[in-house]
Formats: sequence, C-alpha cells, structure tokens
Amino acid sequence: MSAVTAAAKAPIPVIIVGAGPTGACAALELARHGTPSVVIDRWEGVYPQPRAVHLDDEVLRILDRLGVAERFAAISRPGGGLRLVDAALRVLGEFPREGVSPTSGFTRASMFDQPDLEGLLRARLAETPAVTLLGGHEVTTVEQPSPGRVRVRARAITTGEEQLLDAEVLLGCDGANSLVRRSIGSTMTDLGFEQRWLVVDIRTGEDLRQWEGVHQVCDSTRAATYMRIGPERYRWEFQLLDHETAADFASLAAIAPLVAPWTAGTDLAALEVIRSAEYTFRAAVADRWRSGRIFLLGDAAHLTPPFIGQGMGAGIRDASNLGWKVAGFLEGSLPADVLDTYEPERSRHARSMIDTARLLGTIMTRGGRAGDALRAGAVPVMNRTPIVRRRFIDSATPPLAGSSFVSARRGDRLAGRLCPNTVHGRRVVDDLIGPGWALVTSEAPSPTDRRELEARDCTVVGTTDRPELSSWLHEGRATAALVRPDRTTMASGHDVSALVALAASLITPARTEVSA
Repeated sequence: MSAVTAAAKAPIPVIIVGAGPTGACAALELARHGTPSVVIDRWEGVYPQPRAVHLDDEVLRILDRLGVAERFAAISRPGGGLRLVDAALRVLGEFPREGVSPTSGFTRASMFDQPDLEGLLRARLAETPAVTLLGGHEVTTVEQPSPGRVRVRARAITTGEEQLLDAEVLLGCDGANSLVRRSIGSTMTDLGFEQRWLVVDIRTGEDLRQWEGVHQVCDSTRAATYMRIGPERYRWEFQLLDHETAADFASLAAIAPLVAPWTAGTDLAALEVIRSAEYTFRAAVADRWRSGRIFLLGDAAHLTPPFIGQGMGAGIRDASNLGWKVAGFLEGSLPADVLDTYEPERSRHARSMIDTARLLGTIMTRGGRAGDALRAGAVPVMNRTPIVRRRFIDSATPPLAGSSFVSARRGDRLAGRLCPNTVHGRRVVDDLIGPGWALVTSEAPSPTDRRELEARDCTVVGTTDRPELSSWLHEGRATAALVRPDRTTMASGHDVSALVALAASLITPARTEVSA
C-alpha cells in the first residue's frame, strides 16, 4: 500500500484542482489579493496538445492584470474577424474584428497556441511566492468533513504516495470530466447541441495567402472552419460524417483533400500535420456550480461549441470573477454572501455565450440543402444589417446581472458593464486602480466620503483630463460609478455619497474572523 501523509492542522487557504488556463489564472488572481493557494495538476509540465487558439480583448485585459499580457503579445497575432463562406468558399458575409477595443485598450481578437499560453502562465506561477504548484499529482477524492473545511486526497503519479490536504476553499478547474463536479453531486445539463468534428493542426513555412480572419464554411454536408494562428501554424476543423472517424484521416494524404481549397498550389511536402483528432463539440452547463466551500470553474462548469472562440476565455472570466470574492471573504473584508454571487453572475453570462455559439453552429451546419439555399440568401442580408454587424464585430460581451453585487436599479445603465481602461488611447485605468475597488467620479467626494473610501483601499479616479471616463459616465447618465476589482461596475448614479455608503456597507476595513 502507498504511504499517506496526513493533512496539516492549519488548512491551506485555497486548493485549486487543475493548472490549465482557468486554474492558473485563478491562482494568480488570488495572489494579487494576497491569498495563497496550492494548485494540483496531473501534468508535471504543460500539456503539449494544441487546443484553444483564440481570445478576445476582455480576456486579454484579465491576463494583463495577472502580469502576462506583454509576454502573450510575443506568442500571439491579431485576428482578422469572421468570414462566413459557402462550400465553394464564396463569401456570404464578412465581419472584421480588427484593431484595438476603445474600452479595454487591447486587440479585439488574438490568435495563439494554447501550450504557449500555458507556458507563460506556468512561468508566472513560478514567479509568484503565494502560489505552490504540485505537479505530477492527481486528486482522487474531495470531501467536506466539516463546515469551512475541504479535504483533498492527492496521489503522486510516479510513486503512488498519497497525501491529505485541507483547505478553506477548493476551486475545481479540472475540465470537462471533472472529479470535483462529481464529488459535489453536480451533473451537466445538455443544451441540445452535439456534433463530432475533426480538428487538424498543420505547420508550414509556406504562405497560404488566405484572408487572415476565421473562415466559417456554412454547409450542411461538411461544415468547416479555417484560421491562421501563428506565423507557421494553421488550424482546420471539419464536421465528420456519420460513417467517419478520426482514424480515416490519420495521414496527410487523407487530410489533403479536405484542406485543398486553402492549400492549392502548395507542395504537400511542405505541410506537417501536428495533430489530427476527433472532438465532440457540446453545449452543456452544470446544474450547480457550488457546494459549501467548493466551486466549479471553466469546463468543469460549462461547455461551449468553439464557433465563437469563447471556451477557454469563459474559464478565465470565471477565475477573474471568483478570485477577488474568495480572497475578500477569507480575509474578512467582504461578507459571506459575496460567494453566492459567483454562480448567478457567471452562469448567465456563460449561457449567453453558449447560446451565441449554438446559433452560429446552427447557421453553419443545419437545414440540409434547403438550409444551404437559405444561408446563401440570408447571410448577405445579415451582413448589411447594422445591428447584426455590430453584434458580430463588437468584441464586448453581455453585462453581468443577477446578483446583489450588481445593481438592479432601474435606469442604472452602467451596472454590470466593464469600466473603460483607456485614457487618451493609452491603457492606464487598471494600473491606477490596482487590485481593489474604485470610485470613478466626475464630482470630488467629500472629505468624509474620501476617508471612508481610503479606509477600504477604494481608489478615487477622477474624470478631469480623462475624456474616455468622462464620456462613459455621461453616456451612462451618471456622475459616478462604483467599480469592483474585476472592473465590473457594481452601481452608478448621481449621488456620490450613496455610492460611497454602498461601498462602506460591503467592504470591511480591518480583517475579521470568518465564520461562515
């Protein structure tokens, strides 16, 4: 039998199961707020297979706060947007998503290779004293032996040695087959979309001379996706027919007819297949994301088809949403009910993005030949419709809602939306605010209100000489806005003192004992 190391008497503040992008970002977010964590992952190093290839400016803004955006720029390239084409690659509609978002200050769409991003995140974890990475270990059991205590049994994959670890909070970032999800009795609710696709990654030094954005082939027989993700890296995804499996496309010779529309004129000898694998694209959401002190994040909580490139980003958004809440709760600066806000906020947002991906998947693949004919007529009309074009081109995602930490006041136009990050076109607001709360205001707070804010490390950001912030408040018909650590606006309005009072009612200045 393997030896078992007993749990220490003092629990770890947070254990994170899974060191993929979601788990790594959760650990880094906690560390920004001074909360230590132990991250457990079965891989000693980065899992080498290509997976996610896209993220948007909102997610890149999160990565910037975690200290990796500058290095990410070196391993990524700007995306060009979305082009819907028919089976002959004739353009039905084009929705460019180029340039920089005026809200975040970051590139609207970025293409990259997930192992490269994970390498950056692992390097950042190694630089962060508050994070301990326990690689080469798999979690075998998760339980809550008493209120406020989570116990994990982790086994070393090479030696079989086991250890028990206790934590105050556990974050399950362990993917679609989550053991943590099973341990809390949560199950995935199918949202009615399941398709088998072949994913092909190819490296070549040849320039394929294609439009630089994502090509979505709308075809009821063989829908497909093409995108360039690096100087020499290309990704294709092809819907598999009922009788096909990935084994039918195990060689370059078998793949060549599929990629031929994009590689015409390129010598096959110049193409190197990095991966050819079958994936099942699913839409599903966990029926509950929390049990006591255990939370689900990323693919453990939700699965989305890849058609709008939001799968990995959704997990990073989870980490950004939950990290500061857990840290504030554990240090005693935020009430216990802040933890209740995670699931309603993130589940609504994730579901909205999943529904958008399902819609695009339906547009691409359903309806048989009649559907192909309908797409040929309808997509060009969509392309010319301003409201539809804005929805495809704008990288902003829906505002958060549904919790006590997002104002439900009628007429609050900024609640749930992200605070701008730019001043005179430069990314400065996040740096001004730091890891805490902020009051963005066009009216100076009274000395008493300012003291209340300073006691809670809530930064006052004035709008003088900051036209983007001034315009944002003006468009939202507000004098001031209370902004959370994840840069989501909690509430806005004309009464600055009322917003200060709201902050004072939620944030405790000094550390207190946690009993919930």
